[in-house]
Amino acid sequence: MAKLTKKQKNWTIPAEKLHGVDEAIALVKSNATAKFDETVEVALNLGVDPRHADQMVRGVVTLPKGTGKTVRVGVFARGAKAEEATAAGADVVGAEDLMEAIQGGKIDFDRCIATPDMMGLVGRLGKVLGPKGLMPNPKLGTVTMNVAAAVEAAKGGQVEYRVEKAGIIHSGIGKASFPAEDLRANFDALVDAVVKAKPTGAKGKYLKKVALSSSMGPGVKIDTAEVAAV
Repeated sequence: MAKLTKKQKNWTIPAEKLHGVDEAIALVKSNATAKFDETVEVALNLGVDPRHADQMVRGVVTLPKGTGKTVRVGVFARGAKAEEATAAGADVVGAEDLMEAIQGGKIDFDRCIATPDMMGLVGRLGKVLGPKGLMPNPKLGTVTMNVAAAVEAAKGGQVEYRVEKAGIIHSGIGKASFPAEDLRANFDALVDAVVKAKPTGAKGKYLKKVALSSSMGPGVKIDTAEVAAV
């Protein structure tokens, strides 16, 4: 059996008990004792098999209280749209020059947006951007002519969620320093978006397990019956 660290010995969470959402948030905040502002993360175990196209769960949601993170945004655009992206606060804007920088291993952004006419160029970067989850996608609103709105959304608390191979979605919903009510508002927004994104191919119970944790803290299991009522 692995030896518990001093930090783990001080955790005050019953291993198997299911908690209400507000109680879970309070426990996560009280156990977030690292020297940095830990990210509060949600894990949703869904009753889907993402290997099947009709059971993929993916989308974006704007967290009403923000993420607490500084998001760097890269935009593929030319001319007036490039100027529009820069004015909206994009960190990196370009076309062929941006493509060459990425091919050279320089990726200075966390979200990537492109105008539709740039997708022929961006498509050449699929093997680089795809594995990093940075490939622009019209379904996620990152391939658009309205680049200003897309940039502002990315910087204003919009997060992307995507189910992993094991049927789990992981997403941050803020920082441990956030007021509990802000974390609750973000939690509700994420869960509501995921529930509404239930694929037609999903059978049986959709929301199987829910847990909340901080970057360095223990996981807190949440009663899915309460979450389903959100």
